Amino acid sequence: MNWRNYILAALTICISSEIGIASAQAPARVGEAAVVQNEVIRVSGTGGTQINVGDAVLRNETVRTGTASATRLVMIDSTNLSLGANSSITLDRTVFNDEHSYKDVTIRMTTGAFRFVTGHSDKNAYKITTGLATIGIRGTILDILSQRGRTVVVLQDGASRVCTLNFQCIELTQPGDTAIITSSANGKVTIQKSNSPPWTFASNCGATAGLCTTTEFAGTPTITPAVVDDPTGMLCGR
Repeated sequence: MNWRNYILAALTICISSEIGIASAQAPARVGEAAVVQNEVIRVSGTGGTQINVGDAVLRNETVRTGTASATRLVMIDSTNLSLGANSSITLDRTVFNDEHSYKDVTIRMTTGAFRFVTGHSDKNAYKITTGLATIGIRGTILDILSQRGRTVVVLQDGASRVCTLNFQCIELTQPGDTAIITSSANGKVTIQKSNSPPWTFASNCGATAGLCTTTEFAGTPTITPAVVDDPTGMLCGR
């Protein structure tokens, strides 16, 4: 390799490295808001900013709805996630498989009412958590109510495995199957299975147009490129 080609190769490595580092540091776009009613906030520090239809949903951020508010978020794999009033979720972990699916995604439902409809990713890629439970997905539509001391998981379609944090588990296999996890005042956690749901997300659907429909992801995801290896920084003068 002559000196001209060497210099061109080094410059290419430096530019690719800088782009990769900048992309790795920037929050990844993992979805978008398809439906927004009233107050839907992207939480940051002690404040937050309003989310509007078409706005990006970013990795590791918390989304919160206010009173008489609701939203439906569509992830890059076309998972549809609906939130009722006074609800909060955090997209704890998202690892892309490609531009239209996840290899690993964890959604923490802190409080409120939710409907979760799986998208195109492998079902083993999904993990949902509440303060009392972990929820495994098997091609599923789930209604989830997360409250202080109580989590209700109602199967609408598909199948799901619901476990307490100390690994008491039940299988939901038929529409209407329900897991009810409760925590008593002394901290004891119990899980029960019922075929008569005490609650479903359907009560939220009529109040907001489009909240309980499903749509495909229409935006462009942010895929973080691989960073070119230059550990010493010598090629790029760092």
